[in-house]
Amino acid sequence: MSIAIVAALQEELSAVLTLASLQQRGRAVVGGREHFLGLWAGQPVVTVLSRIGKVAAASTATALVTHFQARAIVFTGVAGGLRQGVQVGDVVVAREFLQHDMDASPLFPQHEVPLTGKSRFQTDPALSDALCAAVRQGLPQARLHEGLVISGDRFVSSSAHARTLRDHTPDALAVEMEGAAIAQVCHDFGIPFAAVRTISDRADEAASVDFQRFINTVASPYSAAILGAFMARWPAQR
Repeated sequence: MSIAIVAALQEELSAVLTLASLQQRGRAVVGGREHFLGLWAGQPVVTVLSRIGKVAAASTATALVTHFQARAIVFTGVAGGLRQGVQVGDVVVAREFLQHDMDASPLFPQHEVPLTGKSRFQTDPALSDALCAAVRQGLPQARLHEGLVISGDRFVSSSAHARTLRDHTPDALAVEMEGAAIAQVCHDFGIPFAAVRTISDRADEAASVDFQRFINTVASPYSAAILGAFMARWPAQR
């Protein structure tokens, strides 16, 4: 049973693929996605690009659980900062996720996933604690935030949209497009899940430029530094 490491984009994961010696055990294509199998710090690891969006993320997570028998899933990548003080280059470890574009009202309350009674899905406490420790060790210069991250199938790139999201979820630290979907799948299957996001932009009119610059130059080494420290400390028997 492997630890699964997931990112949406190649640029977020390229340095991780090198560090994890993932060519040692091979590759497998499941669901149209190439999964890299290998060892990292002596532990079996499966690494995959989910692609962008909630459906793609949920499909990827389901395959990791059912086909690869992943014992835990860790998501890495970038996000847009929402709360004041969450700036480009900061790191956010999610403690819970919410789909900001889920709205089946008036049948169910806004943001609640129908028939679950839940709008927020918590990450695994021990896994998230280990990621926080890894951020402090691997990127001691980065400011670390912990709390709510929200997900939706729209790239947030306007101050007006970001302000609306802050009004509806004032405790949200950051916004991205995959985490809440994986959190829901892992909740359904009882699989530990955690996520770490580096802030690439402020979800405003400059977001697309800031995002592209950040993901091309910073995202991959940040992910590698954090996950390298995480894999060195996460117990193999968990």
